[in-house]
This record gives sequence, structure tokens and C-alpha cells, in this order.
Amino acid sequence: MTGTLAGRGRPGPVPPQVIAILSAELPSLAEEIISEVRRSVPEDARQGGKVRQPTIRASVEQVMAAFVDQVTGAGNTHEHRDELCRELGRSAAYEGRSLDALQAAYRVGVQVAWRRVADVAQRRRLPSGVMTQLADALFSYIDELASLSVQGYLEARSRSADELAGVHRRLLRMALRPGAPGGALAEAAETAGWPVPDEATLVALPAGARCVRAALDEDVLADLGDAEPHLLVPGTFDTARRQMLVNALPERRSAVGLTVPLAEAAHSLRWARRALALVEAGVLEDGGPTLCERHLLELWLLSDEALLDQLSRRQLGALTGMSRTQRSRMTETLGAWLEAQGNAVETARRLRVHPQTVRYRMRRLGETFDEQLADPASRFVLDAVLRAHRLRQVRRPSMR
Repeated sequence: MTGTLAGRGRPGPVPPQVIAILSAELPSLAEEIISEVRRSVPEDARQGGKVRQPTIRASVEQVMAAFVDQVTGAGNTHEHRDELCRELGRSAAYEGRSLDALQAAYRVGVQVAWRRVADVAQRRRLPSGVMTQLADALFSYIDELASLSVQGYLEARSRSADELAGVHRRLLRMALRPGAPGGALAEAAETAGWPVPDEATLVALPAGARCVRAALDEDVLADLGDAEPHLLVPGTFDTARRQMLVNALPERRSAVGLTVPLAEAAHSLRWARRALALVEAGVLEDGGPTLCERHLLELWLLSDEALLDQLSRRQLGALTGMSRTQRSRMTETLGAWLEAQGNAVETARRLRVHPQTVRYRMRRLGETFDEQLADPASRFVLDAVLRAHRLRQVRRPSMR
């Protein structure tokens, strides 16, 4: 015998007379392997949907021929065989199947082949050393084939995931365009197998947020490469969707917009992004996720801070002649008085001062604001301005 195995590596050349014996067995052995695979591995598991891999006969014949070449030392490269095994793995991935059926076929094949080798060895009285070499060669070879198929499978799964993510990004961008859903969105969604929902909830994520895409539900659209990452969750944001988001976001921070008709998805995202900005500024508590529906008043009052500044100057301009301390005391009193609907005792309780102090301050405010405090519309505007002012005062010091 010439050559030995080194661990699980490839064997050295097998004696020519043994190769001749094995070669004579190949046609019938191929038939036996094919028959046993068809019997042992269910057809639907072997094929899935549309069959794109080469026929099982061609596959068996090619890998057997490559095995003979390998044990004879006739060649060190088997590009065609390697690509065939990778394609078997890729086909399983593309058809949405696991590798279980393919690995089962490999196991059946090696069992049948080894039974034949053992039978031939007994009939031909082959030396035990040759049998050991063939056993190592055969099982090492099948490991090599299975490894190649796994490579192809993982490659296809990765490519499929990237392609699907790209399709989802395009669908999400189309859904955010004015007038969605439109014919183009419906057509693209049908092609991608994504059911177009009647309603959607948009979720805003911080820039650079880590998101475990595999933890997202299959119908959730994601654009994680955007400067402002975001998700589209079909339908309402219920308890199950919340848990999904918690699982997908290790850092937890996110803001969930309102559930709206799909055509208004851009509004939901705009509100979610505004809520996220207020969370990052320290105005809203980090709810992980923060729900817009719980902060509608805050979102409305702080929706346009530049305009709010203009309104504040006009409504509170009468206080500009006071010192900063006086102005702070008077706005605090006015805000509490408005919330207490003009009740001096309730206002005093909120401020923790004597009711007479409230009455004194309100007399001064009445003189300052003239008829504004008697007009319901003016009181409403003052209340809104003061509430927004208090919200802005709760920002983290570093954000002010």
C-alpha cells in the first residue's frame, strides 16, 4: 500500500488493483444509493418547491467519480464537485428548506457505500489495512462534501437576507411617499410577498442603533441604514409587538408613533422622531420604547419651538419689566392659577403658599395682563404657553 491518512486529511493513493475493483462497482452502487435515498428521505424534503439543483443521479455519479480520483491521487482539485455541493446547499436555502434532508441523504449515501465496500472486501479478501484506509477516506470525504454544502447554504442565506432587507427598505420608502399606498407599492409588495396593511405604526430609532434584525417579525419593514433609522410595523403596536421591539433593540431606546392609515405613515414617523428627540433632550422619560400616544399634549406643545418662542414673547411680553426672580414667581403662580381654574385656595395648595399670597400676586397679574385673564381664548393660549415653558425647563442641564 502506498500512502496513509494524516488525521482526517486526504488519503494517499490506493493500490491500482483495489481501484479497479471499486470502479467496477460504481454503476450498480450509484443505483443503490439513489434508490435508498429516495426510499429513506421524503420527496418533499428532498425537493421542496421548484427543483433547481442537478438531478440526484448526476450528483451521485459526479461525487463518486471524484472520490475515486481522490483516492487514486489522480488530482488535487475538484472545482466542479465542490461547486456542485455548494449548489446543493444554496438550493436548499433558496427553497426555504433546512439542511436536514441533504445531510440525511449524505448519511444514507455513505452507509450504502460502506456496506458495498465491506461486502466487496470480504468477497475479494482485501487486506485489513486497505479496508482501514478506505473507511477513513470515505468518511473523511463525506464530511468534506457536507462542509461544502453548508458553505453554500450559509452563503445563500446571507445573500437572501441581504436581498430581502433591500426589498423591505424599498417598500418602506415607497410607503412613506405622499399618497401611499399606490399602485406601485401594491405591485412591489405583491412581488415581495408582503401583505399591504390598512394601518401602520412607525418606530424611530436613534442614529447608529443596534438592531437584531432576526428578532423582528417577518412583516416588519426596516431601514437601518438611514441616517435616522426607522421601522414600519403593520397594524397596531400591541403587547406582542412591544416585546418584539424590546428583543430587537439591546439598547432599548426608541419612540413609537401613532397607528395611522398606511397613506399617513409619514406623519406617524414624524411624530415618532419628534418624541425620540424629546427623549434624547431629557424632556420625555425614556420609556424603552416611548409611546407617542402617551405624550400627545407634549408633542403638540413642543411641535414647533421657534413658533412657541414667538407666541411666548407676545403673550408674556407684559412681564419683561420684572426681574428674573419676579418673572419666574409670577409665571409659576399664573400657571398654577390657570390649572386650578381660578381657585385661589387650590392654587395656594399647589404652590405651597398662603391663599392671600396668591390673591396678592393675581391682583398684580390682573393689572399687568389687563383683560387677557377674563377672556377664555386668551387664558387658553396663556395656559398652553406656560405648560410648554415648564416642559422645556425639565431638559437635562447639558441640553439646555
